[in-house]
Amino acid sequence: MTYLVELTARAARDLEILYREKNAAESGAAARWYNGLEQSVYALARFPRRCPIAPEARKAKRNLRHLLYGKKPHIYPAIYEVDERRQTVWVLTIRHGARRKTKVSTRDRGEK
Repeated sequence: MTYLVELTARAARDLEILYREKNAAESGAAARWYNGLEQSVYALARFPRRCPIAPEARKAKRNLRHLLYGKKPHIYPAIYEVDERRQTVWVLTIRHGARRKTKVSTRDRGEK
């Protein structure tokens, strides 16, 4: 079964910022890295439950998971949630692992 992978506005903004920060438009290596990140995120469509529960899940009281991309010390977690009813993977945010934990609310998926 294939799921639809949807990026929230925040996750799309995170990807755009990473693209600029890595200078992917000017560097072939940076572009390959960025494309690999994007491909990894969209590969969640096949097996969305393969990644572990995110540390943020407990505090948010939601079933959040995280896809880890990169090599130490440059790990970028993509925090996401699987909506079984809609067969959708909601990617909520993508950030550098050294940054503070992300606060996630229901507004991150456009819900009230």
